[in-house]
Amino acid sequence: MSDEKIGLSTLAPAPGSHRNRKRLGRGPGSGTGKTAGKGHKGIKARAGHHGPGGNKPHFEGGQMPLTRRVPKRGFTNPFREEHQVVGLADLALVGGTEVTRETLVAAGLVSAAKGPVKLLANGGIDRAVTVRGLKVSGSAREKIVAAGGTVEA
Repeated sequence: MSDEKIGLSTLAPAPGSHRNRKRLGRGPGSGTGKTAGKGHKGIKARAGHHGPGGNKPHFEGGQMPLTRRVPKRGFTNPFREEHQVVGLADLALVGGTEVTRETLVAAGLVSAAKGPVKLLANGGIDRAVTVRGLKVSGSAREKIVAAGGTVEA
């Protein structure tokens, strides 16, 4: 055993563990020329079949594939906006009287990288706050105004 350090430049496989790959289709003298070891015709001689995992992906032996026999329904809107929901009870964590997206991010209630924020009437509010630049549900707006606060667009 030598005290030489192991590094990327000194790595080597164990003797006898690494075999050269089989080079297919390299002439009659190679032993795997012409049909490259696949024989003549047949499904196993065809490209795209019988590799790792078997047949072509989703091929069901001639049966109607699942993706074609299941009915297609619905629609996914690519422009959908997922709102970040904040309840009125959570506003106790926000210091000061002004509630904006920035103060909510600072309080850790919403993520700066995600979509728009909406304020819902979950819980109550016991102090007057000014809400700026947030979407507010109707019942949350009523509770904020009843507590002496204001909602600005």
